[in-house]
Amino acid sequence: MARFFYNISIISYQFLIWLLSPFNPKARLWINGRKHIFTELARQISASSGSHRIAWFHCASLGEFEQGRPVIEAFRQEFPDFKIMLTFFSPSGYEVRKNYAGADFIFYLPADTAENAGKFIEIVNPSIAFFVKYEFWYNYLNILHQKHIPAISFSAIFREKQIFFKSYGTFYRSILDFFTHIFVQNQSSFDLLRNAGIQQISVGGDTRFDRVRQIALSKKDIKEVNSFKNGEKLLIIGSCWKEDFDVLLPFINNFKEKLKIIIAPHEIHDQEIEAWRRQLTGKSLRFSEINQLMDDITLRSNQVLFIDNIGMLSSLYQYAEFAWIGGAYGKGLHNTLEAATFGLPIFFGNRNYLKFQEARDLISLKGANPIGNTEEFTGIFEKLFFNENLRHEQSERILEYVKNNVGGTEKIIAFSKKLGL
Repeated sequence: MARFFYNISIISYQFLIWLLSPFNPKARLWINGRKHIFTELARQISASSGSHRIAWFHCASLGEFEQGRPVIEAFRQEFPDFKIMLTFFSPSGYEVRKNYAGADFIFYLPADTAENAGKFIEIVNPSIAFFVKYEFWYNYLNILHQKHIPAISFSAIFREKQIFFKSYGTFYRSILDFFTHIFVQNQSSFDLLRNAGIQQISVGGDTRFDRVRQIALSKKDIKEVNSFKNGEKLLIIGSCWKEDFDVLLPFINNFKEKLKIIIAPHEIHDQEIEAWRRQLTGKSLRFSEINQLMDDITLRSNQVLFIDNIGMLSSLYQYAEFAWIGGAYGKGLHNTLEAATFGLPIFFGNRNYLKFQEARDLISLKGANPIGNTEEFTGIFEKLFFNENLRHEQSERILEYVKNNVGGTEKIIAFSKKLGL
């Protein structure tokens, strides 16, 4: 009966997205991206040269892709004769990474009906499948299990309130049995699964630590930012939303010490950036305006630099002493690890961060601070700004935390090798 309602819910979800698609751009992308998908899958696979052994990696969206990326790249290096199939559930992942060079085939994942799952697996015929973090699709996993195709979940995290651990969650627990192995992020997830009777598990950590290590090692030099900084301390406000800006604006306008500030909005909207600039009392400019400047003196005279492009943020943190990470006043905290890998003391809103293990860990290490208002931020920031020893102590703890959590990718690849692919 539970399986019946599961399948009905999948069909109902598709229908709802279809109803919304004329009015909602994201829903429209979700629908259009899946049109003629099986024909195109078969065409691309048959047209590809070389081996047709395929490793399938599935990510819900962009954040899960960043977790999966180090495993994808390590797998390609260890198993160079495999083709890589990368699928996404959400347009926010697919539309950003549809040209990712690390995969041979990139598609939306057809909705998890028995018919779709059967067609997809028949066409792709993967030799191994990987699911990142939260992806637990009954029909896909059931067919993989029936066909004895190894299915691995990694960077998974579980909480007691999830349906798997409820008295009425038997059907959903059965989905977990389809995995060949589940690599969980932490010991509490391991204990929950073990107590629920799931045996094929181990603690593998969060592969995002491996990803941010890659980013730090391959960071890009940005000479314009170095000139803008001009030897002064720098606060980066990464993935900034209006709610973050509203808290930080009074601080920016009233802080009297020498401090440079970079603001990277979560989404680039010209009108919003200009509205924010008009509220600042100090001089500001946009990154795209730098080439119009005649000399570095003009660049250095600005207090605030707005980043009006995508893809630069992860390399900006190398120049900073402090980081504010946006999103926690709204839908959820954005990536703190990109800042942590450079040892930056971190600030974020005090509302929606608890579901992020790394945020809780950094708070317990006194390397991150949830902030409720401008006054609270100013007080904590000033202590770190004026006390170099305190800031360096925090930085060392943060760096040690990141160092102790890398290595999840190696565990997954080692397990894959044992499968005799």
